[in-house]
Amino acid sequence: MKNEKIKVAACQLLTSKDVAASTEKVLHYIEVCADEDIEIVAFPEGCLFGYCCDTDYWNSISPQTFKESEAKIAESARKHNIAVIVGSAHHDGENWHNDLAIIDQGILKYRYGKTFLAGEKWCTNNTGKLPIVELSGVDCCFIICHDVRYPELVKLPAAMGAKICFFCSCESGLLSESKLSAYRAMPISRATENGIYVVMANTPANPDNIKDSGSSHGNSKIIHPNGNVIDEAGFFGDVVISATLDLTKASGYLATRTYNENTILREWFQQGCAFVEKV
Repeated sequence: MKNEKIKVAACQLLTSKDVAASTEKVLHYIEVCADEDIEIVAFPEGCLFGYCCDTDYWNSISPQTFKESEAKIAESARKHNIAVIVGSAHHDGENWHNDLAIIDQGILKYRYGKTFLAGEKWCTNNTGKLPIVELSGVDCCFIICHDVRYPELVKLPAAMGAKICFFCSCESGLLSESKLSAYRAMPISRATENGIYVVMANTPANPDNIKDSGSSHGNSKIIHPNGNVIDEAGFFGDVVISATLDLTKASGYLATRTYNENTILREWFQQGCAFVEKV
């Protein structure tokens, strides 16, 4: 581990299917975060396209649109010396992927595609490795929205050395009251059960249209490995929350116990760790 402390942020941002306009908002908040000496910033799932799931949209938009947007973000990240994780999309020649563009030192270092879809018809599941990507000298792992319901997606990388899990989401809106307590509990559980930090960037609710399908319920948060919430946003608004993380507290102890201790889970879990890829 190169750093013992690092300043990170979750940028809770309401965007739209207008990729150019969404990109400009992201670029503005990269500058805001750079002015606050933040070293890694995460933006929500689908941030560049306002989490639009309209099939006609995906049949008509060009993959080049996202490449050009990501190039602008990468240049801004390089200029401001900040690592950026932003909800984007890419086309592999056959299928669209709902993914995170993971940028460090101005370079697109990795794409993490959503592993477990939540009913999206326009994209396909990630079937590749679970990445651990070094950002600003820190080993990080990633999940997108519905992925949070599958603990192994965090536990496996945590056992292999990830210190921070970046959780980018655009969950259900405020009208889905029956889901809100679970939405709060799950990212806290992923931190506590593994002993690593979780940084959650969620889309806020839209105060002008509470039923807007491209909005969510906010409550972006940064969670300590002991499960305590360090900082949290409200339901509404474009908000940056940040914290300086003491990485010596992110031991991953509970995840590594599963890997190391002689229990009925050890062999099964060690086999699963083969699906983790360090980048």
